[in-house]
Amino acid sequence: MKVSRARMAQNRETILAEAGRLFREKGFDAVSIAEVMKAAGLTHGAFYGHFGSKDDLIAETVAHATCTGDDCSRGFADYLADYLSPEHRDGADAGCATAALAAGLRHQCSPARAAMGEGVATQIDHVAAALARDSGRSVAEMRRAAIGCWSAMVGAMIMARSVDDPALSAEILAETRAWIEQSGIGSDAKP
Repeated sequence: MKVSRARMAQNRETILAEAGRLFREKGFDAVSIAEVMKAAGLTHGAFYGHFGSKDDLIAETVAHATCTGDDCSRGFADYLADYLSPEHRDGADAGCATAALAAGLRHQCSPARAAMGEGVATQIDHVAAALARDSGRSVAEMRRAAIGCWSAMVGAMIMARSVDDPALSAEILAETRAWIEQSGIGSDAKP
């Protein structure tokens, strides 16, 4: 049965969304093509109409999951509070792709790492723009602060998710947020 181009595009979007959710939740190696296709409501055979291999799926999923970056339009302080929250920590399958996937990408193909690089660059741009809006400075002036903040936030999320001690996990999130807020980033003080 012939599938329309619109339906093919919709199926591809569903595959990428489900792969992104599963990879965030379980990691790249723990998720099979069959599992992704089942979650997408499609047959295993349909996979090869969209992707040549699991490596292709991983690269395109990373690009899809990181292409827009997180929304900092409400301001950096709100974004920081949402990002370094227990809800975000506990919702890895729907949360930040960078925090969920970055560590596993060093073992993946070059196109997947390149896609993450583009996603990280986009996120840094979003954070720099939010910091610039909040501080009245230029985006270029806030780029270093954006890189530092984003790195601290992602690192804190990775560490908070990796420890088995709920108190330590919460402390990592809270203290990273406090450290960033105390630095004066996003305010009138020089970072």
